[in-house]
Amino acid sequence: MADTQAEPKLLLPSLRPFYDFTAPLSWTIIRVACGFILVMHGYGKVFRGPSAYAKPFADFGFDSILWVWGGLGIEFIGGIALILGLFTRFFAAAAAIEMLFIVFIYIPNGFSWLARGYEFALFWGLICFAIALRGGGPYSLDRKLGKEL
Repeated sequence: MADTQAEPKLLLPSLRPFYDFTAPLSWTIIRVACGFILVMHGYGKVFRGPSAYAKPFADFGFDSILWVWGGLGIEFIGGIALILGLFTRFFAAAAAIEMLFIVFIYIPNGFSWLARGYEFALFWGLICFAIALRGGGPYSLDRKLGKEL
């Protein structure tokens, strides 16, 4: 669907070449940053071992090691996939759903992440949802392959 409104006029029109050149990079930066955050959250589950996270998951009512493996896969493998832009929509949607679970778990703590609230999970869940809607963007392996989910 094409945009229905024209782009706003630039306050400094001399910057148009810069904006035109960098605009396609913006989506890549968002996708890579999101993937990096997910990889870092999954890193411990991979290198400390999934069993190290079984009790914290069980404390929240997810008493099967399969939940830990699911989080590991979404965060570590999915994060790498988002960085590369490979199967972008699938992994971004999976991460958005995971963040939705986390939001509901932390709602009783309130909004602020300083009080272990849901702020962080809500923010990254919405970013993941936006990536799932948009796809990998112009600099992704999905685009290079010519196919995406």
